[in-house]
Amino acid sequence: MATRQPEFLTVRELAELLRVKDRKVYALAASGEIPCSRATGKILFPRSAVEAWLARHGASASPAAIGPAVRPTVMVGSHDPLLDWALRESRSGIASFFDGSLDGLARFVRSEAVCAGMHIFEAGNGGWNVSHVAEALGAEPVALIEWAWRERGLIVAAGNPLGLRTIGDLAGRRVVPRQAEAASQQLLLHLLAGDSLKPADLLLADPPARNETDLALAVADGKADAAFGLAAAARQYRLDFVPLMRERYDLLVWRQFYFEEPFQRLLRFCRAPQFAARAGEFGGYDVNGLGAVHFNGA
Repeated sequence: MATRQPEFLTVRELAELLRVKDRKVYALAASGEIPCSRATGKILFPRSAVEAWLARHGASASPAAIGPAVRPTVMVGSHDPLLDWALRESRSGIASFFDGSLDGLARFVRSEAVCAGMHIFEAGNGGWNVSHVAEALGAEPVALIEWAWRERGLIVAAGNPLGLRTIGDLAGRRVVPRQAEAASQQLLLHLLAGDSLKPADLLLADPPARNETDLALAVADGKADAAFGLAAAARQYRLDFVPLMRERYDLLVWRQFYFEEPFQRLLRFCRAPQFAARAGEFGGYDVNGLGAVHFNGA
């Protein structure tokens, strides 16, 4: 007769099942990554919940199935010139793949990254990012922390020869768009609608720019009359810039990763004088609120 498996696993039993040390199991429980119960005064893991957890990650009971390996040390989301520079200069060891705020949020939800940069405008409340993160990940151990406020507006040729000053001035002009997953493209569509304009009223360049640098390059190369981009990108290519608004760029972080050395190395670097100096050189940044928590998941 087959031996019935226990309904609950102890820390030691789960460690043996996953072939890791006990302290790793405690860390997984503390971070909320693995389901557990403390009803009896000690940590127990429902076997059925553990099996479902492993199945969600498409993994067998092995060290590769848990912890940091579940989420690669990659930052996704929206491209930010200052962040791109800081990731390299800090030697954080965090890789990056920037392809838009909405793309980054989707990848984060699929456990494809430990961090995602975003600046998603939330028209209903006039805020940034929080509602999207709460809806997608409110029950997960995540934090949304401020990176910077940024100036966004029209990137135009040096001297602004066409005299472009407002979103409405883009009608009939050559404008380079961003990809649909970019929050700046969604924001541009929102602002156009506010001026009773549609994308068809603009002469949209093709293909879309994939990041802020490509936006500025399109204007610098004469491929577009204007782009809806960042002051920092305009300054980098000695272009003129018409400020229209400020936006908040945040970092969505898996809470356990926040305390690990790669992310802490990045934060230490950002507290050094050279970081503030570089932000000033880029232009259009306010980093006084860097690190402020705007959302803390369950």
